[in-house]
Formats: sequence, structure tokens, C-alpha cells
Amino acid sequence: MGKRKSGELPLFAQAAARRPEERPASGGRAWTISELTARIRGVLEPSFTQVWLQGEISNLRPAASGHVYFSLKDEGAAISAAIFGWGRTRRGFDLQDGLQVICRGRIAVYPPRGTYQIAVEQIEPLGAGALQLAFEQLKARLAAEGLFAPARKRSLPAFPERIAVVTSPGGAAIQDMLNILRRRAPQLRVTVVPALVQGPEAPAQLVRALEQANRLGLGDLVVLARGGGSIEDLWAFNDEALARAIAASRLPVVSAVGHEIDFTIADFVSDLRAPTPSAAAEIVSGKWVEAAAGLRENESRLRGAIQRELANRKRILEYIAARVVSPRDRLREQAQRCDELAQRLERALRAQLERRRASLERACGTLDALSPLRVLERGYSIVRDPGAGGKVIRSAAELKPGRRLEVRFHDGQAAVETV
Repeated sequence: MGKRKSGELPLFAQAAARRPEERPASGGRAWTISELTARIRGVLEPSFTQVWLQGEISNLRPAASGHVYFSLKDEGAAISAAIFGWGRTRRGFDLQDGLQVICRGRIAVYPPRGTYQIAVEQIEPLGAGALQLAFEQLKARLAAEGLFAPARKRSLPAFPERIAVVTSPGGAAIQDMLNILRRRAPQLRVTVVPALVQGPEAPAQLVRALEQANRLGLGDLVVLARGGGSIEDLWAFNDEALARAIAASRLPVVSAVGHEIDFTIADFVSDLRAPTPSAAAEIVSGKWVEAAAGLRENESRLRGAIQRELANRKRILEYIAARVVSPRDRLREQAQRCDELAQRLERALRAQLERRRASLERACGTLDALSPLRVLERGYSIVRDPGAGGKVIRSAAELKPGRRLEVRFHDGQAAVETV
């Protein structure tokens, strides 16, 4: 509302001045309460359709209908206020006496009581302290519903192959995560699901992105990521609708919002809280890194075992080689041995032949000495009877006259006939 110009009458005075004939006078008609209230209503309500007020809530009175009535006051004045339908909608905080708020609404007159009030259309807690109060209230309510219970939280896949990251594509958080994942587990496929991470529209976009990641199966798990900031900057992650979307997620959810000292409602309801987006990248790739380190260690141990075994076998072979003659040397030795044996055999055969020749010569000499031919040479002869098969005639008594005989001499034979 603008300031009143100098000399300008107040609104009530202007309204009264426009109808002087209706003023009460001696013998004149007095206004009814309803007429006066209606006249006041007709002046106030069109003049204050959009009013921002800041003050402290007092005398809070929730009604069974869902409407809430209270007074809004400061050091010098108070005004009645009403919020219609508050109890039927989900809010990020609860109203309570002593809470400093800033609200927007219109001035309304309530004729049955003859009072005016502000019909509040929008209300927000005032300052970081109020935001913290709203945070604690929502946290307590969701905890009572069991959304933070450890029993409902799921374990992350040990070796995820795909990761969906719900974040602002242009933020530093996703760049840090991608750099870490490329270095630690380059085989991981990362899908960025874009969403605002700050501002009034951020909660709805975060909810839609999370639902899209689940509906399309964009990963084995989902990471909600945002860099650090003030409580106002991170307030989108304290939204009740987002908390319930995280609880309803089919995919495990990792909350990686702010710095290590920052906590949001999303941290409590998610399956795992990472202190920072970079820490989330290290967590989801941790098993891959451990497996790679284990493989490298096993490879090193296997290489060492193989090298030690080869060295041991080499020593054994060298030991055996030093004590075993090679087949080539053995063949050479055997060939030489065969040559020696052949020479010895030749010498033995020669000696044997010499001995046999000498013995034969001696036998021949003996036989020659005993040979009948030698006797015949000395003048003797041998008489045979051809008719009796060459029988030797040994006695003269065997001879008969007229018998044909053969006489053998040393240099021939002759036929003779006995007389």
C-alpha cells in the first residue's frame, strides 16, 4: 500500500464523507451492525488483496476441518490469521507458537465477530533458525513413519555396471564424480539424469528424475548428487515428496549432497549416505578397486611363485646335468667302447686263429707222420680186394690163386692176380 498524500482523508473518512445523509442525527436512522461491517468490508478487502507480513505465531488453534487459526504479532500489534486447508496438504514444516514467519495473503473481514484477519495463502519460516526447525520437524515425522529405519535400507550392488546420477549436468559435482570413476573403474557406464538441485522448482525435478531412473532402469543404483552450500541452497533435498520418492525407489539410492558436515532429509531416507559426491564415486567403485587390487596382488604372487618354481627347477636341472652324462657324450663313450671292444675282439680272434693254426699244424704233422702214405713212401704197399668192396688183405692166408687184387703204392696203384 502506498503512503497517503498530504491532506488526503483516511479511507474510513472518505467512505463516511461520501454519504453524509446517512449519518445518525436527531430523529435520523442509525446504521445496523451488519451495514457498518459490510461498509468496512467493502473498503478493506479491495484495498488489501496482496499483503506480505512478517511476525511471530501465537495462540495457534488447528481445527478438525484442516484449517489453522492463529495470531501474527510483533512488538506493537497483533492481527488474526487463518490458513485454510493446511492440515490436508503436506508441508515442509509444522506451525507452532513462537515461530517467526513471513506470509502472503489478503485482508478479510469476518462479520459474525466484527473482526478482520489475514487469509494466508503462502507462509514460510523466517531465517535459518526457522529452516532448521522445519528440518527437525520433518525429520521427526518421517522417522516416526519408519522411513529412516535400517531394516528397510538395501545394500548396494557389490559390482555395479551402470550408475544413474541425478544432478545438474553443469555442476562441479558430476565432473568430480566422472573423473574419479574414470580413474578407478573406467568400465562403469554412467547416465546423468538432469535436474535442478537448488531453487523452488528443484524438488519436483528431482522427484521426476528419480522416478525416470527407476522406470527406465537407467542403472543398478542411483546417486543423488550436489555440491556444498548453505541450508537454503540444500533445502530442495529436505523436501518431503523427494524423501518419499527415495523410499519408494526400486533401485538403491545413494545420497551425496553437500559437504561432510551437511545433512539433509535425503541422507536419512537413502540406502546409503556419502559425505560428498566424490566420496560417493569412491564408494560405488570401491569393490571394483578392491577386486582390481586383489587381481594385481594375485598376479604378483602367481608371478613370484612361478619364478621361484622355475628357479628351483633350473637348479635341479643344473644339479642333474652336472651328474648325468649327456646322450651325445654317452654315445661317443659307447662308440669308443665299441671300437675298443672291436679291437680287442680282433686281437683275440687273431690270437685264437694263431693258436688254432698252430694246433692244426701240429695235428697235421702228427697225422702226416701217421699217414699210410708216409708208410708207403718207405716201401710198403696196401693190397685190396676189389671184389670184396676194397677190403684190405691183411694175411696171406686170405689169398687164393687166380684172385684179382689191387696194390697201392705211394705213387700209384696196380692190378695184380694171384697164382
